Amino acid sequence: MAFLDTSHTTALHPPRNLLSKLIKKIFDALISWNDTRVTRNILSQLSTRELNDIGLAPGDIERILRH
Repeated sequence: MAFLDTSHTTALHPPRNLLSKLIKKIFDALISWNDTRVTRNILSQLSTRELNDIGLAPGDIERILRH
C-alpha cells in the first residue's frame, strides 16, 4: 500500500502588500494544481478492484478531483 503525503509548508511570511498577496495566491494555485495532478495520476494507475477496495469507481476520479 502506498502513502502519498501532500502536506506542504512554506517559509513565506504572511503577505503584507498586494504584490506579495498575488504571488502567494499564484503559488498556492500551483501547489493545488500539482496536488490534483499527482492524485489523478496515482488513482488512474489503480485497477478497478483496487479502486473498489477504497470505495471508488473509475468514473469517480474526475468527479472527486473537480471539487
